[in-house]
Amino acid sequence: MSGQLILVATPIGNLGDFSERARIALHESAAICCEDTRRTGLLLQRFGITAGRYIVLNEHTEVDRIPDVLRLLAEGSDVTVVSDAGSPGISDPGERLVRATLDAGHQVSAVPGPSAVVMALSISGLPSGRFVFEGFLPRSGSGRTERITELAAEQRTMVLYEAPHRLVKTLTELSEFCGADRQIVIARELTKLHEEVWRGTVGDALGRAVQADPIGEHVLVLAGAPQSGPVTEDDLRTALRNRLAGGLDRKTAIAEVTAEFKAPKRTVYALALELK
Repeated sequence: MSGQLILVATPIGNLGDFSERARIALHESAAICCEDTRRTGLLLQRFGITAGRYIVLNEHTEVDRIPDVLRLLAEGSDVTVVSDAGSPGISDPGERLVRATLDAGHQVSAVPGPSAVVMALSISGLPSGRFVFEGFLPRSGSGRTERITELAAEQRTMVLYEAPHRLVKTLTELSEFCGADRQIVIARELTKLHEEVWRGTVGDALGRAVQADPIGEHVLVLAGAPQSGPVTEDDLRTALRNRLAGGLDRKTAIAEVTAEFKAPKRTVYALALELK
């Protein structure tokens, strides 16, 4: 039997969130893929876990380490993956390794646990039934402008990550594109001693950030754009085109557009056929 790749969530601050399942998975694996051996080593030492072998898996080494991991899995060994904090593969290394593991015919599993995006969204007070996770925005250039333009029109709640030194820049652009009165929740140092959750408008958040010296990683939960006026067939066609251009199959695109606009499925289906 081949081994199993196991993604293990680790604490985002409070070590009390480290689970027994995570401890067992790390203890029993033949190798642990991690971003930083020193940081992961301290975590393992804290819980009395001895690593059989470390494989450094970060944004620079992930592609090069994939053959090593696949070789271990083919030999029947289990391999675990952790990031510096939270769930690996979500705005952290691991996504390409998971794809390669599945393509090679091996099993992928996970030990769920701490996640900044889920925690921030759940305590935000903003609609959480449907949301968009954007992670980190492009740092500059047309790609950043295009992404923020798309977010300005997004009607679902959005969750973003941001570094403290880029917080003012991001809030400035959100205020410009989304409006200063858009509701936002800013969470930082989640689960840590100085955890802070602030709620208000984008404009007020910007004024606050300019006056303060932001510290720690921030999670931004941004309210969706209000729906204006009745939905037209042109709105539905545009939404369908965007999803099809993004790589969705027709069935999935129809389902998403029907749900988002609460439109009759028969109408959306007919418009999708026209686009073909």
